[in-house]
Amino acid sequence: MAVQSRKIINDPVYGFITIDHPLLLQIIAHPYYQRLRRIHQMAFASLVYPGAVHTRLHHSLGAYHLMCCALSELKSKGADITPAEELGAKLAILLHDVGHGPFSHALEQHLLQDVHHEKISLLIMQELNRIFEGQLDLAIKIFTGEYHKRFLSQLVSGQLDVDRMDYLTRDSFFSGVSEGVIGYDRILKMLTVHEGELMVEEKGIYSIEKFLVSRRLMYWQVYLHKTVMGAEKTVVHILSRARELIRQGVDLHAVSAGLDFFLQNPAAAASIEAHLDKFCQMDDYDLLSTIKNWMDHPDKILSLLCRSLVDRQLLKVKFQAEPFTEAQVAAIRLSVSKKLGISAEEATYLAFSGEASNTTYNPREERIHILFKDGTVTDISRVDNALIQHNLSTPMKKFYICFYKA
Repeated sequence: MAVQSRKIINDPVYGFITIDHPLLLQIIAHPYYQRLRRIHQMAFASLVYPGAVHTRLHHSLGAYHLMCCALSELKSKGADITPAEELGAKLAILLHDVGHGPFSHALEQHLLQDVHHEKISLLIMQELNRIFEGQLDLAIKIFTGEYHKRFLSQLVSGQLDVDRMDYLTRDSFFSGVSEGVIGYDRILKMLTVHEGELMVEEKGIYSIEKFLVSRRLMYWQVYLHKTVMGAEKTVVHILSRARELIRQGVDLHAVSAGLDFFLQNPAAAASIEAHLDKFCQMDDYDLLSTIKNWMDHPDKILSLLCRSLVDRQLLKVKFQAEPFTEAQVAAIRLSVSKKLGISAEEATYLAFSGEASNTTYNPREERIHILFKDGTVTDISRVDNALIQHNLSTPMKKFYICFYKA
């Protein structure tokens, strides 16, 4: 039977997306990739923006589409990109987020401690490479930044990668937050390669500035919205309380084998390579079903946290410019413990402080270089009259207190 080599996918953001290689289709059909259908792109943002229910699969296909557009544009400008390199870059971006766990960034470092999703993405790519007999070798080199044509890796991961272009465009579309709208099509037209590096032509400066400012606005208006943060901190503390109960000998289980394994064996994160298949069994549905199960658990803290998330009676969050003092946090914990009749230690799950930060443009990381008509190259933060200068290169911090309010 002939292997299908072309497929059209109808995307609400870009229209038709073309999958034009049999290996791409085989990767998309694999259960490791299909799991992304069951992981929300924006975690709990739908509690504030009801339309924000798109998935990691939506995003990866969108980033793949933008990669196709970028490669086509660069080839039209004379960039040396072979068919094998083109396929490798497409595979790398298609799989760049395949290592995300349930609710994506909200639970990163909490479900599996000290394991970043990029590491798991690489492990999954290596396993798929074994299954497909080495056909992902080049994709892995591009993904890890080890390939000699650096601009291909920069398209996958950098300050101006197609990953960021899609999630800003897509998250804005599904949330309805117009501040996140970027001119992705113009940015793609302004990309060029100079001395092996990905750069932006001079006439694209303002489009890049709009892209960076939109990213800043989306973080504070959507990703770090106080209600979204309240929901994310609630689920983090649900897991923390569950693990504490398990340490105390309480018989507590998740509804699925994969999630229960990592819940009962937190040390397994250190050897994630040996448990990759168990990880790939987990998705948002496992966690949410487990939380619904725990709503009636006899432990007062666990059941309260679970019910507050399911019923959207979330912990309250207040932001301010200065850190909250220990005395302020202690006073709120005392109030919570008295209201609920719980100990001061138990109240730490229901009243706590921290900080949130976002950097619009960090020149210490992957830089955005502007290529001028005379051949000179300048970092965007050093362009005359540029909006993205030192004030937007400095991390912006907000301090929060999160607490239960009866």
